[in-house]
Amino acid sequence: MTGITIKQNKDATQSPGNFIAEARRISKHFSEAGGSRRRVLHDVSLEVKPGEVVCILGPSGCGKSTLVRILTGLMEPTEGQVLYRGTALSGVHPEASLVFQNFGLYPWLSVTENVRVGVYSRNLGPQEMGERVASAIAIVGLTGYERAFPKELSSGMKQRVGIARALVGWPELLCLDEPFSSLDVMTAEALRSEVYRLWREGKSNLKSILLITHLIDEAVFLADRIIILDAGPGRIRAVVPNPLKHPREYRTRAFQDFVDHIHEILTAVHLPDVPVEPKLPHAMIDTPRVVALPAVPIAKVAGMMEILHDHADEMNFFDLEEYSEAELGQTLLTVRAGEILGFVETPGDTVRMTGVGLRYLAASIPERKSMLADRLKDLGLFRLVLGMIEGSVEGVAAEEVANAVAFHLPQDPTKQLVDTLADWGRSAGLVDYDSQTEQWRAAQTEVKSE
Repeated sequence: MTGITIKQNKDATQSPGNFIAEARRISKHFSEAGGSRRRVLHDVSLEVKPGEVVCILGPSGCGKSTLVRILTGLMEPTEGQVLYRGTALSGVHPEASLVFQNFGLYPWLSVTENVRVGVYSRNLGPQEMGERVASAIAIVGLTGYERAFPKELSSGMKQRVGIARALVGWPELLCLDEPFSSLDVMTAEALRSEVYRLWREGKSNLKSILLITHLIDEAVFLADRIIILDAGPGRIRAVVPNPLKHPREYRTRAFQDFVDHIHEILTAVHLPDVPVEPKLPHAMIDTPRVVALPAVPIAKVAGMMEILHDHADEMNFFDLEEYSEAELGQTLLTVRAGEILGFVETPGDTVRMTGVGLRYLAASIPERKSMLADRLKDLGLFRLVLGMIEGSVEGVAAEEVANAVAFHLPQDPTKQLVDTLADWGRSAGLVDYDSQTEQWRAAQTEVKSE
């Protein structure tokens, strides 16, 4: 990993005048009962440059949401100044759109009507407005749901409507205020990748993204620069450039090392005045990191591999998604499962079979089980469960397995993870789960008669 530089707040005031959004020494106070004032932000200076993703990361209560509202002109600062392209901002930012964490949809309006709200303030004719709305809906993958109402949509689809509404005005800056916090883990991961793809492909006027989050993994996955805030009042502790190249993969050692580095900055009592040098990657240890498994049956992973094999063993991800006719985000999860198992790799937007994957496809059913078992034994979550049930004649109660999974992955849906564990473990002939007794056991090896 390349060197990580930490810049102090004072550097941010040196502006060349072409930033899409810029805060200069922003402070914000709120009046409270009795005439007292509560300081939410203090002396914050930052900028968003064209062509970058910036993440504001910090604990709850550090003023992240207040700051993004000030930058977009929805709230005035008590002190300091906000600029757009070097000019002081007056009123709402003309080239910024904001996506909220609670969707903010009108329940009595259809998808089309909710998206159209994003261009009501624009001086557009009916034809151009209709084209813009249709294009935004298509970009976020909601074609076919134009007449649906919010109550008929999943949480992920509701947030897609919110993103379409933000994009329909063709903003230069897309601001995301913890937009995935109300979604389940897998939906959030899929939608996070979709947002990055939209920005990278440049299908609209979008030039930069400003993301507000309290999740370190989310910041490291998306951001080119991470701005870390302290709380009480909110102030900038550090600005950390992200050295990881795209596409980024959560499971890599470099990714996890950088996550650990950001975590250390967030939890440090004092920030050194000198740049913090990155740690060298940790030596590989016998017990792998316990990570969540995508909620995808092994049969679907095999089906995806068959499709790849029929197309010279590699396809563009978006071609694969269209060809497989899977639900939105499902292809992403299936590819992730294939990566975890080592059956596919994803250089750029390409999904490619590995040598292991090709051998798996060519193998007989017993050989596939053996290969899959070998892969699963290298995964931290399976080592955890296998360690619990190994040597147990009576088996281990399902509740105990669920509690262990929840302890190691508290932010992930426990039932979904346990169901995936059972499916993958059975497919590999590693575990048996008796739904009647609710007991997990090691799978019994068949003994063939001579």
